[in-house]
Amino acid sequence: MGLSDQAKGLLGDNADKVKDVIDDAADAIKDKTPDQVDDVVDKVADKAKEILDGK
Repeated sequence: MGLSDQAKGLLGDNADKVKDVIDDAADAIKDKTPDQVDDVVDKVADKAKEILDGK
């Protein structure tokens, strides 16, 4: 099993935790940036979670 496969396995096994971290990171970014970028941050976070889900 290669490193890439191990990483995918860990992410898949902990997808809910990773999604929580993505949400926390997005919230932290939104707290430190102007309100105009909130939509962009949300879109990036949503896309990251979609990729995690394999969509």
